[in-house]
Amino acid sequence: MNRRFSPAGTESAGPLTADEPQRASGTPLINDVVISVATSNGTGSQSANLVLTRSIFQMGIPVGAKNLFPSNIQGLPTWFTIRANQHGWVGRRADADVFVAMNRESVKEDLASLKPGAILILNEELRDALERDDLITYIVPFAKIVEPVCPEVKLRRLVVNMVYVGVVAHLLGIELEEVEKAIAKQFLAKPKAAELNCAAARAGFAFAAENLPPQHLYRLERMNATQGKILIEGNAASAIGLMYGGIQVFAWYPITPSSSLAEALTEIMDDFRCDPETGKATYAIVQAEDELAAMGMVVGAGWVGARAATATSGPGISLMAELAGLAYFCEIPSVIIDVQRVGPSTGLPTRTSQGDVLKAYYLSHGDCKHVLLFPGNPAELYEFSMRALDLAQRLQTLVFVMSDLDLGMNYWMTDEFTPPSQPLDRGKVLTAEDLDRIQEFARYRDVDGDGIPYRTLPGTHHPKAPFFTQGAGHDDRARRSEKPHDWSSNLDRLAHKHETARQLVPESVLQRAAKPTSLGIVAYGSSDLPVREAIQKLTLNHGIDVDYLRIRALPATPSTLEFLRTHERVYVVEQNRDAQLATILRAEHPEVATRLRSVLHYNGLPLDAATVVNQICQQEGE
Repeated sequence: MNRRFSPAGTESAGPLTADEPQRASGTPLINDVVISVATSNGTGSQSANLVLTRSIFQMGIPVGAKNLFPSNIQGLPTWFTIRANQHGWVGRRADADVFVAMNRESVKEDLASLKPGAILILNEELRDALERDDLITYIVPFAKIVEPVCPEVKLRRLVVNMVYVGVVAHLLGIELEEVEKAIAKQFLAKPKAAELNCAAARAGFAFAAENLPPQHLYRLERMNATQGKILIEGNAASAIGLMYGGIQVFAWYPITPSSSLAEALTEIMDDFRCDPETGKATYAIVQAEDELAAMGMVVGAGWVGARAATATSGPGISLMAELAGLAYFCEIPSVIIDVQRVGPSTGLPTRTSQGDVLKAYYLSHGDCKHVLLFPGNPAELYEFSMRALDLAQRLQTLVFVMSDLDLGMNYWMTDEFTPPSQPLDRGKVLTAEDLDRIQEFARYRDVDGDGIPYRTLPGTHHPKAPFFTQGAGHDDRARRSEKPHDWSSNLDRLAHKHETARQLVPESVLQRAAKPTSLGIVAYGSSDLPVREAIQKLTLNHGIDVDYLRIRALPATPSTLEFLRTHERVYVVEQNRDAQLATILRAEHPEVATRLRSVLHYNGLPLDAATVVNQICQQEGE
């Protein structure tokens, strides 16, 4: 029987749910719960939610967190979802098991969206919005609890969020000691704030212990599944990768959701990349006046030999198109970290998407194709951000790292990062000594048969070193030319270089089904975790076995093409409307075109396993 609990312990009956027999047995679900919190933007709830997340992580339980926040002004509704799962399935799940309602503006809609039998922790001030009897409701007087804890009235609005941390901790079994450790970490530089927030969490915990009846649906118990793991935002991981990749120039213009990458990079470079004797920076991070200027600085820095990058999102990519073409045609190493959001136009700045794939791959006018890397988790964001700088130098071209808002701005559990063991790749750079040994230097000549020419850097003191860089037509000695043969042969060499990239980009990751199957799934980027969860559900619940290939780069590697050729039907999972990766694969590899089917998700929310399962079952006639 579902019940509604208030501090006075009153209850009311509700309809039975499908889970009721299990609940009645008194056996809770252990380490498998989705907690969602609804507050208003700007109330400091992010700190409270991160404390909850980290407390669960510290108990050794796999956990993931997703923040859904408004793009315009302070005060609008925001939601934070935490998923703990002993098997590591911490991607988005649409239905919350435990819901904390703190925001009047959204409370009616929030309550209407809950599944029957969900646990509701309701701010007492919002009890008039409660019209359902099929929820297990705990009414909590947050304002009364925080009042004696926080004498300063102005601070109560912020501190009150830590009260619900204590309430949730008690109801689910999160250890108070871990909550306090998480608070200390969250407010590391502010001991007084840490002490105040600890007091608020303890007050919430004590209130729940004394006034709220226990619930028997969900419990969190200590386990050992987070050893060797870290919790980190993808944008911070990318910044660390750029630092280890030897970045020297980073130019950027603020845009959601990439700005925190630049902020993180600024912080760590200041700590680790200053001359220990002089204290002077050995790098340049420049906030430009706009995205055009930022990309211009990156291309200019790459031209003189610096390892250079920028970070932006869809609208910024649009503005960088002209200079992207210049980097491609003039063969200048440069890197763009694209933290994708929903477009076109301004779109949904604080929602996630994989909608830039087509644009980034072909960005610029004329015949142009770029190298795209698709990291699937923060560890790969770290690795690929580092590797992109090497690839850009090796290939002498623009390389994109295709992140997204879900990956970049949310906290993910991931393996600890491994420092690089190989020296930085400078590519085919000729020194004065090299020039002494060769008869002729031709800047755009394919000497090695891989499409990649040799280059010299400005300042190389040798009579053979200078050449003229221009976006107009040129021959293999960099001399301006409008001759048909010079133009077409240059484009052919650039296309051949793109084929060489196919051998250098990160290999795809294959996961075979337990049984031989003719069905395949292809996905990329932040879709990885929900797709792997979906594959387990397809097998266990529907008897559908599928092989899974996670593509980690374009151009597609030979093993990717082999996967497409050897499966009868391949579902390409994408977080965009127009099946952008499938479109590229069909266009470039028409022999596999009829095998590809699409699973699409494009409402701005992160992909969830249920969407993948439902669409594949529907297309398979389940």
